[in-house]
Amino acid sequence: MTTAPLSWEELETLTDYQIDTVNGLTNARARLRLFGQPESDVRVTLYRDNHAWCPYCQKVWLWLEEKQIPYRIEKVTMFCYGEKESWYKRKVPSGMLPAIELDGRIIKESDDILIALEKVFAPLSQGMEDYTVLPLRQLERLLFRAWCVWLCSKTGSSQQEQRNREQFIGVVARVEEALGRTPSPYFLDRFGIVDVIFTPYLERMNASLYYYKGYSLRSSQNPRLSAWFAAMESRPTYCGTQSDFHTHVHDLPPQMGGCWENGETQMLLNKARVDNGPWFGLPDVTYPEPENSRMEALQRTIEHRVNIIRVNPLDDKLFDQALRCALTHMMTGEDCVPPSGSDVALRYLRDRINVPRDMSIYAAKRLRESLEKTAALAGDGQPAPIPTKHRRDQDPSNFVNKPTNTLPV
Repeated sequence: MTTAPLSWEELETLTDYQIDTVNGLTNARARLRLFGQPESDVRVTLYRDNHAWCPYCQKVWLWLEEKQIPYRIEKVTMFCYGEKESWYKRKVPSGMLPAIELDGRIIKESDDILIALEKVFAPLSQGMEDYTVLPLRQLERLLFRAWCVWLCSKTGSSQQEQRNREQFIGVVARVEEALGRTPSPYFLDRFGIVDVIFTPYLERMNASLYYYKGYSLRSSQNPRLSAWFAAMESRPTYCGTQSDFHTHVHDLPPQMGGCWENGETQMLLNKARVDNGPWFGLPDVTYPEPENSRMEALQRTIEHRVNIIRVNPLDDKLFDQALRCALTHMMTGEDCVPPSGSDVALRYLRDRINVPRDMSIYAAKRLRESLEKTAALAGDGQPAPIPTKHRRDQDPSNFVNKPTNTLPV
């Protein structure tokens, strides 16, 4: 059965999604976090990326959320997405992220930031320089290097590819051993700074190796890492900073200088699934889907529909109708045939939903799913490939006059 697209006014009646960005759960939209405390208590300003993607920013962001330290957020463009703001370069000439301003003092580099925060607000369980933490910090760097070698080396032979794989898996075995030393699912007796340190790149390793190498870090091969991921997903702080496979695998290449596919059968299957769906069941998230995920996706799209439509390559009037068709399908389950030729435009948007900048993982899955199903009613046309040298197609300046954390597509 097919149906006519709902109007924007009709769609608005289908969502009442709201969040308290200041005192509610961890979220990417916030400019101020108070955790129920007075604004006069704010001593910290966090400078992080507009896209809520930077791994080093995520580390500091997660620490502040876990400690519930009141802080402000200033959002800065990472270079591969667009031009760095001049006001930030005056404050931090290198332009690097993250940085914090603590009692009027600028501090850079994520580890230095965490050490400085510990001195003022006390450690998160153990401190960065605790004797139990230092060897695990070294292990995290060892794992990072093994991942980089495997992911970012354009090998000339299958033998070298296999050696890089085995080297990485060997370090993973050491991580599994470290996780097994305590009865908790975390690296030490309870959640703490080590888990914060491991979070950004374990998340990105899980995504990138699945897509580019056909290897799943979060699988029965690594039971303790799988349990660690599940434990992290029980923490609303982590869920609010967590990204999805699609965002990671397409944002990593310009940051890493390239990510290389091995061309194996499983890798090709995984790649097709991340790019084209189905997105449900991927090993990027396992906690139950919230009941309001569709309403979240709808609300975020409605909020920024003017610019979403404006920057899409299709004619505005035609894409307006096509987008309403996809949203109608998402909210009613009914097929809604979009205008002829809108398949490419719908998939263009599908490919530029960013998690968690735009919405949470499940909301993004629901929106991607409906965009793809609606596009398929119009045809099998595909947009130009997502850039790998940069992500200027995600330039936030397209939304400079709109609320932050929009959908720059």
